[in-house]
Amino acid sequence: MGLLTGLCAFLYHLPQIYKWLLKPYYITSFLLTISFVVVRKTPGLCEHLVTQREDGNSCDFDWRELEILMFLSAIVMMKNRRAITVEQHIGNLLMFSKVANCILFFRMDIRFGILYLALCLAFVMTCQPPLYMGPEYIKYFSDKTIDEELQRDSRVTWLVEFYANWSSDCQSFAPIFANLSLNYNCAGLRFGKIDIGRYEEVSKKYRVSTSPLAKQLPSVLLFQGGREVMRRPMVDSKGRAVSWTMNEENIIREFNLNELFQKSKKLNKSHGSKEEEQNGSQPQEGGEELPPDTDNTEQPKESKKDQ
Repeated sequence: MGLLTGLCAFLYHLPQIYKWLLKPYYITSFLLTISFVVVRKTPGLCEHLVTQREDGNSCDFDWRELEILMFLSAIVMMKNRRAITVEQHIGNLLMFSKVANCILFFRMDIRFGILYLALCLAFVMTCQPPLYMGPEYIKYFSDKTIDEELQRDSRVTWLVEFYANWSSDCQSFAPIFANLSLNYNCAGLRFGKIDIGRYEEVSKKYRVSTSPLAKQLPSVLLFQGGREVMRRPMVDSKGRAVSWTMNEENIIREFNLNELFQKSKKLNKSHGSKEEEQNGSQPQEGGEELPPDTDNTEQPKESKKDQ
């Protein structure tokens, strides 16, 4: 039953997976992933390789290589238990496959191991995972604009993601946060993002660590009246994130987005009725006004391409 479910999920996401594989990052990563199998099974090359098989067949896996591959499968299955998106599943498979390949190549021949390690380092330094560029209603902050935006109108609630471009978890969470902004964004409930890998002062001020050991990326903070109300994941006394699954269902439940959205809609309606009563009158100077309820929010001052 589990195998059937996995197969159905794969077929459902096949068009999306096909688009990913056409990108240079995934093409190169896939080639590095299958490189050991190709070298071990290619006729004309495998005959010259070293093997520990009793029959001397160097074109087939020996018992130690099979053991390493089985251990790799177990590690990938354990990591994918906490994976949320298809990108995370594929990313775990590609990453741990390259680690296993490195071990296998060094075991086969140290020259192959050094060459493969050099290729992996060159891949990491030159190729970056493609960023999410889909639809969203998110305002991108900088270190100079975040405080001003959060405190501009005390009636506006902000849900802000603190992320870093180099974090694979942040890249996997990007489409989830974008989908939340499409479903819940309104004049009284806004969504924002800031790259704390780029703005270290913001990271320190809001106490969100960028250290991979802290496991705080991505962090989602809720602000009301310019003040932090809650955050997920929570942080313990040692500065490490408390284990928590960062998916759409948990975000909606923990931050009570459905209730916040309904309150924001009521606020917009009451504001609209006041405008009708003041038909043609000028607003008082210094008065705070919420914009009309629309999903077409202000354009971000920094585009995703700049990020």
